[in-house]
Amino acid sequence: MTTVADALARGQGGCPLREREWLLAHVLGWSRTQLLTHRDYPLTAKQQHDYAALLAHLAGGEPLAYLLGRWEFWSLDLVVTRDVLIPRPETELLVEVALARIPVAASWDIADLGTGSGAVALAVASERPSCLVTAIDCSASALAVAEANARRLGLSNVTFLAGDWCVPLSDRRYSMILANPPYLVADDPHLAALRYEPLLALAAGADGLAALRAIVSGAVRNLCPGGTLLLEHGYDQGASVRELLVASHYEGITTLPDLEGRERVTLGVHT
Repeated sequence: MTTVADALARGQGGCPLREREWLLAHVLGWSRTQLLTHRDYPLTAKQQHDYAALLAHLAGGEPLAYLLGRWEFWSLDLVVTRDVLIPRPETELLVEVALARIPVAASWDIADLGTGSGAVALAVASERPSCLVTAIDCSASALAVAEANARRLGLSNVTFLAGDWCVPLSDRRYSMILANPPYLVADDPHLAALRYEPLLALAAGADGLAALRAIVSGAVRNLCPGGTLLLEHGYDQGASVRELLVASHYEGITTLPDLEGRERVTLGVHT
């Protein structure tokens, strides 16, 4: 007989214990707390097989989030697939900065460009229920994931549009536009470690600024006077993003650091 405790012990293989626990809890359909309090529970042969298969994928480099099929962002439980980027903790700064600028009772129109799983759009929509958030992505598969997440979370103040950056917004005006676009250079060596995630959501041309450049210039047409553009970018791209905003005549340009002190989010106000 193989118990939960036996399976966790045998499944080491270089995989961290916490990740092994999440995988076994996933196989059993339990919470991690249930797993930790039922260590003597006997596993069926199928459960042992499924757990071993997931461990093999994890050891091979497949991200835990894709194996679980879900990931937490801003305390929201999101479904994630290989069609979308796994939400990163540093992206929560983008949400924090946005919420600090949106009055609690505001009924703003807000757009999230390159929404992916919907993480940013849904976090803002959940915290500002009187606002209408438009989530945009050029990938139909990504939009399907985002829409499914909105339904699961019961968020009805989010709409979805397909297309590139600001193009689907047409001539509509927004009080705020948010974006966490791809910003790695096309030959960045880090891309090899991110091979399971969609390249479209990671790399942006020879200098990593192609998407940021398109958003900064395009958003001018879609922001209300006094509207704010908020951008996540690479830790070494703050100066370049500020230059882009200056060239497009934004004001109040400010860059904020992440928890590790790296430049991560830059904003500008349309006049």
